[in-house]
Amino acid sequence: MIDLTPYFPINNPTLIFFVVLLIILSAPIIMGKLRIPHIIGMVLAGVLVGKYGFNILERDNSFELFGRVGLYYIMFLAGLEMDMEGVKKHKARFLIFGLLTCFIPLTLTYFMSIALLGYSSTASFLLGCIMASNTLVAYPIIGRYGLQRNSSVMLSVGSSMISLFMALVMVATLSGTFGGSGAGIAFWVPFVLKIAAFCAGSVWLIPKLARYFLRRYSDAVMQFIFVMAIMFLSAALSEAIGLEGIFGAFFSGLVLNRYIPHVSPLMNRLEFTGNALFIPYFLIGVGMLINVRTLFQGPEMAWVVALIVFFGTFGKAVAAYAAALLFRLPKSAGNMMFGLTSAHAAGAIAMVMVGFRLEVAPGQYLVSDEMLNGVVIMILFTCIISTMMTEHAAKQIILNEKTHLAVDDSKTDDEKIFLCVKYPEIAPQLVELATMMRNPRLNRGLVALNVVYDDQNAAANRERGLVLLEHLQQQASAADVKMQTQVRLATNIANGIKHAFREFGASEIIMGMHVHTEVNPKFWGDFIQSLYNGLNRQIVLARFVQPLNTLRRIQVAVPSRAEFEPGFHRWLERLSRMAGNLDCRIQFHGRRESLALIGEYIHNRHPNVRAEFTYMAHWNELPRLAENINDDHMFIVITARKGTISYKSALERLPNELMQHFSGKNLMILFPDQYGDMKDSMTFAEAQHQEESSIYATILRRLPRLQRRLRIPNLKHL
Repeated sequence: MIDLTPYFPINNPTLIFFVVLLIILSAPIIMGKLRIPHIIGMVLAGVLVGKYGFNILERDNSFELFGRVGLYYIMFLAGLEMDMEGVKKHKARFLIFGLLTCFIPLTLTYFMSIALLGYSSTASFLLGCIMASNTLVAYPIIGRYGLQRNSSVMLSVGSSMISLFMALVMVATLSGTFGGSGAGIAFWVPFVLKIAAFCAGSVWLIPKLARYFLRRYSDAVMQFIFVMAIMFLSAALSEAIGLEGIFGAFFSGLVLNRYIPHVSPLMNRLEFTGNALFIPYFLIGVGMLINVRTLFQGPEMAWVVALIVFFGTFGKAVAAYAAALLFRLPKSAGNMMFGLTSAHAAGAIAMVMVGFRLEVAPGQYLVSDEMLNGVVIMILFTCIISTMMTEHAAKQIILNEKTHLAVDDSKTDDEKIFLCVKYPEIAPQLVELATMMRNPRLNRGLVALNVVYDDQNAAANRERGLVLLEHLQQQASAADVKMQTQVRLATNIANGIKHAFREFGASEIIMGMHVHTEVNPKFWGDFIQSLYNGLNRQIVLARFVQPLNTLRRIQVAVPSRAEFEPGFHRWLERLSRMAGNLDCRIQFHGRRESLALIGEYIHNRHPNVRAEFTYMAHWNELPRLAENINDDHMFIVITARKGTISYKSALERLPNELMQHFSGKNLMILFPDQYGDMKDSMTFAEAQHQEESSIYATILRRLPRLQRRLRIPNLKHL
């Protein structure tokens, strides 16, 4: 028989990486056949290939590095995906559940260790701190089911950080006591000051850096590296003040939360990189630490492991279900809260190693080998329990949502967003805007169209259009959004857009306002006026001065009687999604009747959107709003076509007012949906084309000049 032991463990870095990738590839396939969560497969694979298994791989520095990155990634993504408005609304719940999930397991484990295991009070307290904390090992399952913003998930994530923070503080206090400085003022004052300085500095500095960088650099790789640098800097500073780096990684995710929208390509790249490589590396590394053989060393070891696992897990279960009962949440929410908060991994290893270095007597340390082995084996069992319970709870929540879903969106919503792109300067931001407005549950793609004149330059313009559309298609793919593209030749741009709109069965158009004023000095450009008069579906015109993800407020001017338009709910739904994805405030200006219906809709459909309502008595107040529009605001005007119920003569002055008062601002003009049949032929009663300004407005504008020329006295002064 061939002896393979000289070839193991593998030392070649290339082969080590190959084996790890093979595990990452095969574990989900095998676990899927066995109907077992994939994460368990990663941990068990680590047990098998580690030195306590078949000794195929040695846990070298690469596992330490990538494992640490994977753990940071889990906590960072958890912070990025938190619904900050939900956190603010339910901060009392976060605190209560955090205290419960920390002190119930700590108390149970402490008294168990003294009474049943015979540990000292100090060692029992350390073990209680270990069981009070938890690691979000099962969090990748949440991403797979799209439940990141579920209330029970957010409660679990927030309480996990509270319990982890308190456990780390208690362990740091314990370490300071053994260091001779004690846990008095000399320890607490510098410690609290360092934590306060870290949190205040992060909240002040990171947003400034993010706004500066994201406004000036749109390169995907540079943005990714910038975010990673912020995460590692925060983790390093967190370690420097005496806390684990996972606290800093989570905190940086919270601070960057509103600058990285959940539907953005940057978020997609962050999730993909973490879930494809770093998080599996971390899970495999955790498995390689576990020595299953210690369970068979005798009944005493099995007894220690059983007690630690039972009391720690039982304490987490009591805390989760007590909180669910207290907050009147369903049983599935309690299962989710228990599943996410019951696993222990790197945090437990870090804390037990702190105790392993604390010397209570010459040659005797606070943590014995028995306790160390018991904690390591406990990690395996709690990871399995946590993963299986989280998977079960996620399925329950999804089934309950589908059961209580009143209307099937796929049958009632005709959403298919149509992008008309021309200028490379703003086309990528139009794709980002469409991604913010689309309904991800429908999973419908976008349509991008580039129309060029059918003239002697048609071939060259068509090639430029193809290049632009290819770039936009890549951008949409980075956000996991499908996109159809077409370059269309037409002798009339507006007619080409309308015909393509009907061919694709689109529901609305998003297009940029023309940016080259030397080509056409008109506000609307050459064909937009003909388009919105000849097309009765929703049209969005946008102008961007800075990136969408750096906006802090959206201000919307709503005309009176806008609620009676057929497309009222469509534009309100799009703007609500946009505000929710950007996590910024949205302020509506309009009549009380309109604002009441808008507030009711947002409260029922988008309760987490931070909406504000300001009374605007008359449309003539529009120029006054310009005083409150900052560079990081988006100003949106809900306008109307002539002949519609919300149209008013004051809208004829809109182009001049926007050019005069809102130049250099982020601007969006929205023509609501009107439904009905499209007007394809001009009739004697009503023409498709309307001039930007009437002859009467032109006469009134030129009257003062005519008076001066003819030396006619002003009648007002007579």
